[in-house]
Amino acid sequence: MFSSPSWSHPPATYRALVNLYTAQFNESITRGDFQPFVWPYRSFGVYLALLYLLLPPTKSRIVFYARYPVFAFLIFWSVKAARECRSSAVAVGYGIGLIDAWAGLWLASLMVFNDARGEFRRIEYAEGVEGGGDGDNEGGRNEGEALMNESHDEIGLRNRRPNGSASKKDGSTPGSGDINGETLKPTASSPPKYAWQPLPPSFPQRVNWVCDLVSNFRGLGWSHQVASVPSPPPSILTSLHPSPKPTPATIPIGISRHPTGRAAVRKNLTTLIVGYLALDALKTIMMADPYFWGLISSPPPSYLPTLITSSNVLTRIYRLLLSLAAAYGALQCIFALAAPFFIGIFGPRYLGLRAEAWQYPDHYGSYSNVFRKGLAGCWGAWWHQTFRFAFEAPQKWAVRKLGWEERGMKAKVLGLVIAFTCSGCLHAAGSYTMWTTTRPLRGPFTFFVLQPVGIMLQMGASQVLERVGVQKRLPGWVRGLGNFVAVHVWFYYTGPFLTDDFARSGIWLFEPLPVSPVRGMGFGAEGEGWWCWKGKLVEWYWAERWWQSGVAF
Repeated sequence: MFSSPSWSHPPATYRALVNLYTAQFNESITRGDFQPFVWPYRSFGVYLALLYLLLPPTKSRIVFYARYPVFAFLIFWSVKAARECRSSAVAVGYGIGLIDAWAGLWLASLMVFNDARGEFRRIEYAEGVEGGGDGDNEGGRNEGEALMNESHDEIGLRNRRPNGSASKKDGSTPGSGDINGETLKPTASSPPKYAWQPLPPSFPQRVNWVCDLVSNFRGLGWSHQVASVPSPPPSILTSLHPSPKPTPATIPIGISRHPTGRAAVRKNLTTLIVGYLALDALKTIMMADPYFWGLISSPPPSYLPTLITSSNVLTRIYRLLLSLAAAYGALQCIFALAAPFFIGIFGPRYLGLRAEAWQYPDHYGSYSNVFRKGLAGCWGAWWHQTFRFAFEAPQKWAVRKLGWEERGMKAKVLGLVIAFTCSGCLHAAGSYTMWTTTRPLRGPFTFFVLQPVGIMLQMGASQVLERVGVQKRLPGWVRGLGNFVAVHVWFYYTGPFLTDDFARSGIWLFEPLPVSPVRGMGFGAEGEGWWCWKGKLVEWYWAERWWQSGVAF
């Protein structure tokens, strides 16, 4: 691995540094220190897990318990890739560790902490279905009613079995009233009806079911849908339950579902365009500061006001804010791609229910949650909840095994610790597989494991103030301001664990945009222009054995 030196004469531009890193990386590959990440060879563990999920519904105990050795091989293969593979492309390098770690955590939530093949169901069209599985359609309605009757004030869906009972330990799928693997769309002469679809016996439908399962991280339209998104529209809930609970299009934390596909596409395209331009400006500004090249101890850029450059506090705040804005903007752009692609290009004609607008709600909540709930509101309501189900799965499994009260204080504390530890492991894995010298444990892992400490400290302080009667005497805006200040002071001291490691890893050297209007107008570094992507994105890699050859990123 390349060890970043303390530059006596740092590179003149960040592109010169990128070229240096690329040359160092190529030398390392030639020496055999590392290998490039090659697809499909390095993804064999994931493919084996997908093949397991694609097995037909069965009562075989062998199939039921086979998920454990399959998962063990997945972990072995992911760790092997993380140890052996690197990339000169910083996004790929970070992705090697992050995606391998996420694949392990996500598939653990589906195959180890839950039995997705036997327990999970999704909402699907049921028009024209007279019976399915081992029962009839009325049975399926009853199971949907049992699910919807669960107390879940915000969405009406709950992470549990549709019939309210434990699944069979042999991994079989209860089939009463399900739709037998068929995806039948409504006719023009009748309103659509819906039912819960278990793992289908039909292979083409099973492929569709499994693809939706593994790519739908928030479980939208599934029996395990997370609590941080709105429920399906009333027309769907009415089909599943004759007297559904009210389902607001916007839940209290500020996340909304879209009323129509056109509205979803329009909003996400607007987000994408604004985010693209903002990222272009942020990239240009950040590359003028060598800190974002990975030169952590570099002074602030001279063009900043003296008020900032003369203050270590203001310099840190400036860099923290730019790091946050860049991370937020990049994620927003990635999230905004889904609706225009799946709704706008393919649409319900090809994707059915998976291209309906309610399947693409917002990812971020309202920032007002920070004022109302402090650090807990920042992480649990404002920031994106993409990984929430996978973070909650091990906690729920542990609570069941320990026999604790699900909503008790011990379970909540355990959930906080597990969720942030998982997040720390994901980001530390990405840091570990970067080409430059990073600090996975002392950097991102430390940042995330400190967050539950901050949440519990703030909650404890709030309870003390409530007991002594201070909170009742304070106006709401003062309490909100106190939460805002507490959150940002906390991030001022803990944020550099993450942001310094991001900079040190070289993640900001990544070029996210093919075309740059800002740099095309002459605001970038010397030699930059409209077109930003340079060099090879992918190439064919020949290995000693044919199955190790493939596309190298």
